Amino acid sequence: MFIDTHCHLTDSYVTGDLDDVLARAAAADVGMMICPTADPTDIPGAIKIAENHANIWATIGIHPEYAGVDATQYLTAGVLTHPRVIGIGEIGLDYHERNDNQAAQIKLFEQQLELAKKYNLPVAVHTRDAEDDTAAILTGDVRGVMHCFTSSWNLAKTMLDRGFYFSASGILTFKNAAEIRETFAKIPIDRIVIETDSPYCAPVPYRGKVCEPAFVVETAHVLAQIHDLQLDKLASILAENTKRLYPKCHAVS
Repeated sequence: MFIDTHCHLTDSYVTGDLDDVLARAAAADVGMMICPTADPTDIPGAIKIAENHANIWATIGIHPEYAGVDATQYLTAGVLTHPRVIGIGEIGLDYHERNDNQAAQIKLFEQQLELAKKYNLPVAVHTRDAEDDTAAILTGDVRGVMHCFTSSWNLAKTMLDRGFYFSASGILTFKNAAEIRETFAKIPIDRIVIETDSPYCAPVPYRGKVCEPAFVVETAHVLAQIHDLQLDKLASILAENTKRLYPKCHAVS
């Protein structure tokens, strides 16, 4: 069984089609999914999906594109202690899309990290063109995963030392992603999980199409080649990694 550790099931690509998306995932042996939030208004929807499906969990967070909002208005005690909420994410910094509001992004990021400490939850971190600030802020007093990791080996080394996991997305399969594959070859296999980041980053041979959880298996094939593992052995390792990353995921087997 494979686990898609980061798929946006509240996005429009599944509106009215969630049952079909989940059926295709099951047919591909993707037995569990974790649904993050980026837009704070998606939080109730993500929790409802997780409540209605035993194999889906939620991480709740506010993406840096919403810098300026008060996270405490959305990440309440009731949300963060919900039995189907297993982490805070996705959160972080993105200076690629916008770098004129860095202070506001950092404030939102740090606010959510404080909540992660308070509620003892792991975090799913988005970082793009913001390696220095990301490393400076994630000093090792929280645990979590570097979501859809495409940053440098230098950042990977730093975050490995701080106990983080690293999530491989469909980008790992891209022809021009040799450097990312080299980085994932260096990361110990017991610190890796996989994701689709649906509806984004569809892997080869689906590149250019709307991504969905069933496609995570294509990333698994490439990761198995990189680490010279049989696919079933890799699936078992990834499941154990996910269980350690998200201890509330008691459905992982």
